[in-house]
Amino acid sequence: MVKSRQWILANKPTALPTLTGDTPTFKLSETDLPDPKEGEVLVKPTYISNDPAQRGWISPEAHPDRLYVAPAKTGEPMPARALAEVIESKSNDYKKGDWVFASAGWTEYAVLPAKALQPVPELEGGLSKTLYLGALGGTGLTAYFGMLDVGQVTKDDIVVISGAAGATGSMCVQIAKKLVGCKKVIGIAGSEEKCRWVEGLGADLCLNYKSSSFAEDLRKATPGPDEFANVYYDNVGGEILDLMFTRMARHGRVVACGAIANYNSMSDRATGLKNWFEVIQMRLQIRGFIVIDYLHRANEAREAFQKMLKEGKLQIEGGEHVVKGDFEEIPKTWLKLFEGGNQGKLVTEVARL
Repeated sequence: MVKSRQWILANKPTALPTLTGDTPTFKLSETDLPDPKEGEVLVKPTYISNDPAQRGWISPEAHPDRLYVAPAKTGEPMPARALAEVIESKSNDYKKGDWVFASAGWTEYAVLPAKALQPVPELEGGLSKTLYLGALGGTGLTAYFGMLDVGQVTKDDIVVISGAAGATGSMCVQIAKKLVGCKKVIGIAGSEEKCRWVEGLGADLCLNYKSSSFAEDLRKATPGPDEFANVYYDNVGGEILDLMFTRMARHGRVVACGAIANYNSMSDRATGLKNWFEVIQMRLQIRGFIVIDYLHRANEAREAFQKMLKEGKLQIEGGEHVVKGDFEEIPKTWLKLFEGGNQGKLVTEVARL
């Protein structure tokens, strides 16, 4: 039997999750785990994925009939994906010391069925295995299929990407410019420093949405019929989405991937859309998607990324923000997602004792 600390979902938040006060979102607890049974393994999550989607999983408005995964339950560990080390195995598929991909949650140790795990092979060139959580993992797949299947981008398109300095957005920029060869790629990010990094990834231009001139800058970047955006890859929703409706070309495509601008607002307080008639008069197509619908084609995307890496078309330097800290700091690191404090994929590295 192993003792394991866990971060429990204590209260479902209606606004920004909190770590203090009368109703903190999370609570640190300790539990005794059973010994693994036949076909099970004991793992220690070391690299934890931080994803904006987790905010939706803990919303009090989340309903199992509407959410694409089961909503998180109060009193249970906060759900999260992680790269974990096998500590003990009762399965022929894994041995002690193996690394696996696991939906382990915010827990120090977890006993999981071996069939629920995925192996984590070493990457060529000494690349960090944390890339399986970002560029070569869910966020990379989200960018790949969102761009190619949902957005159906072509080399003749002008593409705008919000959240371009984030985990998914930074991959979108490189897919659009370096894989597809789009005519023009415009990123949107939250600082001048991030914008310069996005331009270094291949964007023709990156605009700082925190600038007082942002709306005018966006108009200048998409000034007329031949220079309106054909594709908008939306990671944020809210006011930027509303503004982008006015900058779309006729028959433009909007890829609805995320809405972080409203994740910490209940539905009655979320930012409304004022420019919806643009969708009608410009005959826009808006399509939402979830990457789990494409997991059966994951190898297709990973092979494309490996080819891009070999050809020098995929830049991963600076595309990860790995924060090392004690187990007690896991929620604090996750909250950086909503502060705009990360560049690229935000990963928690749990310090080993």
